[in-house]
Amino acid sequence: MAPAESKYPGTASSVETNPTQSRDSKVKSWTHPLDPLTPDEIVAITLKIRHHVASETEVKAVKFIVCSLLPPPKRNVLAYLGIPTSPGGKAEDGATLPIVRMAEADFVDVVNGRSYYVALSLQEGQWTIDQFTLLDKSLHPQISVEELAECELIVQKDARVQELAKQVGIEPHQIFCDGWAIGYDDRFPDSVRIQQALVFARFSTHENLYAHPMDFVPVVDSNLEKVIHIDFPPAYQQTPNGVVSSVSTTFPPALDTDALVGANRERVPPPLKPFDFLPDLMVNSEEGGYKQRTDLKPLHIVQPEGVSFKMDGNILEWQNWKMHIAFSHREGIALSTITYDDHGEVRPIFYRLSLAEMVVPYGAPEHPHPRKFAFDAGEYGMGTMAKELSLGCDCLGQIHYLPGSYVTSNGNAFVIENVICIHEEDAGVLWTHNDYRPGGRSHTVRRRRLVVSMVCTLANYEYIWNYFFYQDGSIEIEIRLTGILLVTPLKDGEPTPYGTIVAPNVNALYHQHMFSFRVDPMIDGLSNTVIESDIVPLPDAPTGSAQNYAGNAFVSLDTVLQRETGRPYDLSKERRWRIVNSARKHYASGRDVGYAIGMKGGIAPMMMREDSWTAKRAAFLKNPVWVCRDVEGERWGSERVWPSGKYVPQSRGEPEDSVGKWVLEEKSVVDEDILVYLTVGTTHIPRPEDWPVMPVEHINLTFKPVSFFKVNPSMDVPVSNDSKSVPAFGSSQSPSDTGSEKYCSNNN
Repeated sequence: MAPAESKYPGTASSVETNPTQSRDSKVKSWTHPLDPLTPDEIVAITLKIRHHVASETEVKAVKFIVCSLLPPPKRNVLAYLGIPTSPGGKAEDGATLPIVRMAEADFVDVVNGRSYYVALSLQEGQWTIDQFTLLDKSLHPQISVEELAECELIVQKDARVQELAKQVGIEPHQIFCDGWAIGYDDRFPDSVRIQQALVFARFSTHENLYAHPMDFVPVVDSNLEKVIHIDFPPAYQQTPNGVVSSVSTTFPPALDTDALVGANRERVPPPLKPFDFLPDLMVNSEEGGYKQRTDLKPLHIVQPEGVSFKMDGNILEWQNWKMHIAFSHREGIALSTITYDDHGEVRPIFYRLSLAEMVVPYGAPEHPHPRKFAFDAGEYGMGTMAKELSLGCDCLGQIHYLPGSYVTSNGNAFVIENVICIHEEDAGVLWTHNDYRPGGRSHTVRRRRLVVSMVCTLANYEYIWNYFFYQDGSIEIEIRLTGILLVTPLKDGEPTPYGTIVAPNVNALYHQHMFSFRVDPMIDGLSNTVIESDIVPLPDAPTGSAQNYAGNAFVSLDTVLQRETGRPYDLSKERRWRIVNSARKHYASGRDVGYAIGMKGGIAPMMMREDSWTAKRAAFLKNPVWVCRDVEGERWGSERVWPSGKYVPQSRGEPEDSVGKWVLEEKSVVDEDILVYLTVGTTHIPRPEDWPVMPVEHINLTFKPVSFFKVNPSMDVPVSNDSKSVPAFGSSQSPSDTGSEKYCSNNN
């Protein structure tokens, strides 16, 4: 393994491995069909592609962007694992549904800028190219980690950038920037691979550069490695009637206009006041006065007898749950083949759960701010942005880590050793009841949950991804948002209609964080249906009627979603959805077994207009729920994966391979192999308390069994009478206060 090298925006190691190991037909590189590619496999695959390029094409130099597993067909995977595809049924014969190890890769021809897609399969220990396709000139693979890092170097070296910075008192060595996807800007040919650079000043090595935003935005050609244009956001102005407006929300002058002439506003120097977040820098700040709290005693998470989960490679078992956990360069965490052991019966629940896409649109209308709507999964890859986790701070207690790897530009494998964290934690009371009558007994059971988590840094922002599994058969996806706000500079007294002034001359723009989760259900098998429920007052029964004399009656009305569709949320009806299998009924309720979708912690309406640039490229924003048929290829998995298309960077509208187009086919989704895409998010109106680093904000998505289990499946969870719990202030409390005469389970 090579020495650790710097990573944007974290630290891990790049490894150049021995590709011959993957070619040995006697060595199987995987234990589960959905195991991600190993570092050895990545190197072997890119080497095979290089040989093909050199011998069969005129391409002179390549830059690898993606190299990842191409999943086998769903039924093949389930047959291999022995998971049934129907209620109470047997698994299909794995001998007739073989597993072929496949991979896909994207690379860029560095000389002419065109991109290629390659599909490969492992045949008798050798990687074989099955498909080698030149992509349309308008299609661009994700922006790589190296390209993001190179953007900063390109901007720092540019003479025009240095001159613009010097005009507002910034020296060349103080110029820094974050590379961003260009978003939407049709002034530039869609064949050119470009980024926009958000520029900041930095006055010492580790200070918070985001406190010093600059007033111009360079545009960089990633292949030519040069700045090709510079944009200047216009100023806001106060009109005579007091209404705040921008100078213009239309495009600035043509690209051939000199950048120094096209500023269209008085230059704004970056705010100079430091707003640091590192304790040693805050102590040494000019204002001083910073002192860390000293009244916090240690708080430890201990498991003296070890953890309650088991790991076999990427396969996890815990409290009747069994699942596969994988690192994905694009999705981050990908959970698959999730089953529950219901008293000896293995019951499939979800084939795959993962982040499919996300977008962060900003609300300022004047150019170039509308270009700021980053698709952090599709344009960069959530997994490639993951950080190396640290024991004792990112995750507490007894921790098991999984590594992850992705391809580098030169075809090597970049390994993050501790990228996925797995641990258990207390989560409050699971259930309790106290018989208040004299002599009655009480019983309290603590709730424990399994946590699968990852932390990703997207330039200024951090996303913490938590997948929680509970002992009552429920699942929760939690997103925690933190990091540093994206800000722009303001002149003294300049109004800000689309942001909050969080510090002097520092404008934090309004924005949204919107996420699309791909849910591939297999509730007791692959034939599933989505039910929409509206809770409404009893129809046609007004107060005083014979049916509803007191006016208090309400009912839950179910609608079966028959065809592929997107569905809106209706707060007035507290609309909700559940995924069911009609082939199996609950013994008492008589209802189809299923899982309910809970979105109360994440429903957020799209704030952009229906025909906006953002809505065209991110059609998933238009509805919180989308239902479509799964469509698989003959040799590999689903063809319907990415709700905004496979190739997102620089897309100009809604691609054909997107969820908004899939549902137009209106295929039947009753008792079918379906996909459900869920849109959750939050609208962020920044507060001064979000500066300089934002406290975490939570978005939650839940899946709870409904008529799935016979009774509460956690009735067998034992009492946890923690012997380490003691009175906080010792003998100063009376016995009645300490609870010394009461127990979690009272038999008196």
